[in-house]
Amino acid sequence: MKKTILALGAIAMMAACTQTKNNPFLEEWNTPYGIPPFEKIQLTDYIPAVKAGIEEQNKELEAILNNQDAPTFENTVAAYELSGRTLAKTTAVLFNLQETEGSDEMNKVVEEATALMTEHEDNISMNKAFFERVKAVYDADQSGLTREQQMVLKKLYQSFTRNGVDLEEAAQARLKEINQKIAAAQQKFGTNLLAENNAFKEQFGLPVSSYTSEMTSCEDRNRREAMFKAYSSRGNNGNEYDNKALCLEILKLRAEKARLLGFDNFAAYQLDNKMAHDPATVDAFLDRIIGPAVAKAKEEVADMQVIMDEDIQAGKVAAGSRIEPWDWFYYAEKVRQRKYSLDENLTKPYFRMENVRNGIFFAANKLYGISVEPLKDVPLYNPAVEAFKVIDADGSLLGIFSTDYFPRSSKRGGAWMTNFREQYVDAQGNDVRPIVINVCNMTAPTDSLPALFTIDEVETVFHEFGHALHGLLTKCHYPSVSGTNVARDFVETFSQFNENWAFQPEILAEYAKHYETGEVIPDSLVAKINNARKFNQGFMTSELCAASILDMKWHELDEEDLAKLSEGDQAANVAEFEKNVCKEMGLIDEIIPRYRTTYFNHIFNSGYSAGYYSYLWAEVLDKDAFEYFQQQGIYNPEVALKFRQTFLEKGGSEEPMTLYLSFRGAQPDPGALLRARGLTEK
Repeated sequence: MKKTILALGAIAMMAACTQTKNNPFLEEWNTPYGIPPFEKIQLTDYIPAVKAGIEEQNKELEAILNNQDAPTFENTVAAYELSGRTLAKTTAVLFNLQETEGSDEMNKVVEEATALMTEHEDNISMNKAFFERVKAVYDADQSGLTREQQMVLKKLYQSFTRNGVDLEEAAQARLKEINQKIAAAQQKFGTNLLAENNAFKEQFGLPVSSYTSEMTSCEDRNRREAMFKAYSSRGNNGNEYDNKALCLEILKLRAEKARLLGFDNFAAYQLDNKMAHDPATVDAFLDRIIGPAVAKAKEEVADMQVIMDEDIQAGKVAAGSRIEPWDWFYYAEKVRQRKYSLDENLTKPYFRMENVRNGIFFAANKLYGISVEPLKDVPLYNPAVEAFKVIDADGSLLGIFSTDYFPRSSKRGGAWMTNFREQYVDAQGNDVRPIVINVCNMTAPTDSLPALFTIDEVETVFHEFGHALHGLLTKCHYPSVSGTNVARDFVETFSQFNENWAFQPEILAEYAKHYETGEVIPDSLVAKINNARKFNQGFMTSELCAASILDMKWHELDEEDLAKLSEGDQAANVAEFEKNVCKEMGLIDEIIPRYRTTYFNHIFNSGYSAGYYSYLWAEVLDKDAFEYFQQQGIYNPEVALKFRQTFLEKGGSEEPMTLYLSFRGAQPDPGALLRARGLTEK
């Protein structure tokens, strides 16, 4: 028996050697700028690399624990910050490509990797010996540390206290089990939603990313109704991709986790280390917004009904028809054309993808002095991806930026920024620059037309590049606080702030050029675009705020509440809960939350649980900051430099409000959001 075991062990070792030999993740990347060598990476490389990376970081952690010297920031915290590099580069590629190049085979790899990573992270965050070293540094005099080092130390300390290091052994074991189950369920939620999105495309011949534009232009009311019902029931069709049970399972597990860690509910747990700090603050904030938003939306319904009544008189719509949710985009566009003489068919020719992208580069140059050069002959994971070198005014490299703008069946919906490598300073003192990408699902080119963007898509491009600038301009030492590694309700500040430049006349004059004639967009059309910026904001704000409230209400439930919702007909229970939440907030029947529960990927699979309010919260900061620019001159180089140095270079190295007060000199004014959206005059 013993010999058999030894033989099996030898075989396993040989297999492991075979799997790790020539594994690109276990080699230095001799590629331009350290871009991942995508063409060399095979599905079979990921799991061996993850395991090797875990082993490597465990040895690095062991070295920290075996250090006989008294714990210091350098020998404990800084040493840990620089650990796990193999694991970081492996998982960055794996998890990013799963969202853009997903397949059933990759999903299986991700499931296995997620389980391994969850266990590994739990083993670190619940390691009492490591915590004691960190605590010794935390409890000691911190006056000799930089503010960035203090922030890194605080985050690491909280990662222990918030993840159960003080729990008894049995409670820790249960928490580890919960974390594994949550990770698996979240992954399943995302996989199900991708399948539902693809089913929508098969049924209607367009991706979910084109839903809004199709609903805006589609004259067939029956088709609009069918599309609305299919879109709003994703994950709620009683098929193999149904997410109702998964949602309730995730919510119950999160509630139990929160209780184990000493919190009343998961929302309280999530918000404990955010700017808002507690659910009551968020609830009060959202309550202040939803009232004015719905009031404005009611006015918008009345405006749309006037045009529908005209269509009734003309025999285009059945007598007695009223505005329904599937009518909103179509009739809102009619109102926009009538009130502002703005037709997107007239604007889209000026918003060719390549020109819009040049626009974000031009605006960044005007504000921050940076320049962008296209890169050829560098590794790319898909032919649709384009890469650029981003250069500072002094000629130094800021990072690598890529775009992946168009939908594919392998890509999840939405738009986001992510990193293949974060910025940090390595052990040799080298400033490792980031590799950043913007991923979107924009209007794709056709056989007869280039990619021509809608106004909303233009804003999205500027939005995501705002995130990219946050990642590219960072000048931190430690990866845990560099770039976009900031509090969730702070991170959207800089993406939304960048939207403010999308339709500035000086910026438009540079990039908004007719794809056929090269003509710069006429001033008259620019005026119409800007006059209409506050159009339909009742609807836009209501659906966003409603989704934020729905997110909070789900995560403010405790285990007992969720147990009751899991009994009997789960579909009916989920629907009834949503209905009651919408009724309580005063949402009108013509509007549904931007995301309903079963396709709310932000909160069930993307890190925004009890955090979707962040978009509105950050918009207060963004609009208040932009008002400061308007007061000082929107292209004032001193103000732009101050913004860059205070926010974009600092990442998460200081407390968000400390940074904001340093820039603005005052608390943010919540009224700035309402004014910007046209919901109040004051």
